[in-house]
Amino acid sequence: MPLPEEPQIHESAQGPRATPASGRTAPTPRPVPGPRPVAPPRPGRPGPVRPMPAQRTPREPVPVTPGPSAQAAAPAAATPQIQLIPASAEGALDAAEEAVDLLLESGRAPGEVLVITTGEPHPWAAHELSFGETAYWAQHDAGDDVFYTDASGAGRAATRPVVVVAVNGGPDAAAALPLALGRAGALLIVCGDPQQINSVLGAGV
Repeated sequence: MPLPEEPQIHESAQGPRATPASGRTAPTPRPVPGPRPVAPPRPGRPGPVRPMPAQRTPREPVPVTPGPSAQAAAPAAATPQIQLIPASAEGALDAAEEAVDLLLESGRAPGEVLVITTGEPHPWAAHELSFGETAYWAQHDAGDDVFYTDASGAGRAATRPVVVVAVNGGPDAAAALPLALGRAGALLIVCGDPQQINSVLGAGV
């Protein structure tokens, strides 16, 4: 009796054939890409940029009622409001800068503000005067920006709605305050020693 034939096992049932060790070369592994280089930052637009005001705690201005001597120095038709910001002679300029920042942030146009120093000139005034008085006063006449002058130039300055005075020393402090009051159309802000300011303006806090 003949033996039954053994079943044929197809290749698909046996699984894939093993690749001989010799012969085909193994593929070269691809290199792993590294991190992409960071593009350098694009340069900003050239030109001067007004620095943003530093985050400082604003000082509360103290309203001052002008005395008889101050009222005589100001036009009788419109006496400006007076505000006092207590500050030392060394800190009066910084206090004036804070006051200007608050004025601009509240909506005042830069051309409406005049800053007067009684002692050492503001750095902006010293810088602009280095180009000559003609160019310096031309910026005042244009009225496009905050204008800084010392007590000696306050008499030449025109009236502006707001005048900020930094009583930072100097022999002209007593004369500068009544003059500044006459240059203020609506508001006079004085930064300095309250006792000295009151003795000049004849007002009590």
